[in-house]
Amino acid sequence: MATLADALRQFGAAYLATHILSTPQAKAWRGIVACRTPALGGQQLTCDRCGHSHWQYHSCRNRHCPQCGARAKDAWLQGRLAEVLPVPYAHLVFTLPHSLNGLYGVHPRWLIDTLFGCTAQTLSEFAANPKWMGATDGTPAFSLVLHTWTQDLQRHIHVHAVMACGVLAQNSQWSTPTRKPDFLFPVQALSRVFRGKFMAALMTAHQDGGIAHDPQGDTNAWCARQRQLYKHDWVVYAKTPLGGPAQVLAYLSRYTHRTAISNERIRAITDSEVAFTVRANEHGGKRLQRLAGTEFVRRFLLHVLPTGIKRIRHYGVLASSCKAVKLNAARLALQMPQPNAKAMESAQAFMARVAKMDVGLCPCCKVGRLHVTAMLQGRARLPPQVSSALPPNRGPP
Repeated sequence: MATLADALRQFGAAYLATHILSTPQAKAWRGIVACRTPALGGQQLTCDRCGHSHWQYHSCRNRHCPQCGARAKDAWLQGRLAEVLPVPYAHLVFTLPHSLNGLYGVHPRWLIDTLFGCTAQTLSEFAANPKWMGATDGTPAFSLVLHTWTQDLQRHIHVHAVMACGVLAQNSQWSTPTRKPDFLFPVQALSRVFRGKFMAALMTAHQDGGIAHDPQGDTNAWCARQRQLYKHDWVVYAKTPLGGPAQVLAYLSRYTHRTAISNERIRAITDSEVAFTVRANEHGGKRLQRLAGTEFVRRFLLHVLPTGIKRIRHYGVLASSCKAVKLNAARLALQMPQPNAKAMESAQAFMARVAKMDVGLCPCCKVGRLHVTAMLQGRARLPPQVSSALPPNRGPP
């Protein structure tokens, strides 16, 4: 099966001949190419019954690697089990206009933090309005997840908001939405307030020098972009309301640790191009997209985030600064039973639960148990991108 690592190996030299990687891009590239290869070290496992033996190599654990996302996602969801409330949930999406893509290219950290901040402020202000929630200064419970891509890997900066339908009122009671149990706010009103907050932050940063390298920072380009940004309502839309806790967790798992492209979507890699599937319509149809190899690499690298940026952030009742108190108050208000203390589980038990597999069972005879019979030390320093790790499934030298 063709993989993202294969594409980076195949077209790496051609791409790097005309491009320079940022530090986060270089780190992600080296990790993805080295993931589950001898470059990261591993163990030789041998069956105690039939003698079958194979090498198991370590993962890179980079958040942009499609091979590492599934385990991180399941571990993260395990920690969220006790935080989902027994109420309907809504899914909203806040999108930045494409005319801000150039600013993102030079000031990604400022733009991401401002997007999170303006989205959170908008939702919190609407939630505190008794017109929508029936309570004054109520505390909402929501999480935001950043995505920066379209299906064909173009830049498309937006956050997904998953929000409980209701707020924790000041009297520690749970207040439900005034219109319908599963309806939060009108998206047209959200859009205008969201745009206003972001534009105010943009103007302040422009005046204070916070975005000094803005490619549209000169007077004429700035005014032209301002007119363009005010010309249309910004895209804010609500998806189908979610159900209870089980549906919310299943839905969250589709968004939290998703990478720009999964290996399953890559269908073929030729000498000159990469073919991968994209969504063809709103009904789940798929079509094949073909890109020149270097263009595929360029588009993927658009979505490598700056070091230290948090893609998932929690607010209100779920904010880390007050979650211990307010989440417990929300549970009491909703008459939820207290969650049991999480039992620690071994790596093998975790794999058995999540992957529905016994990692200690011999894949050959299905009877014997695997034991570590040799160790391979990973390289202290991964090699440059164009000559990165050994090909997959190749044993140690």
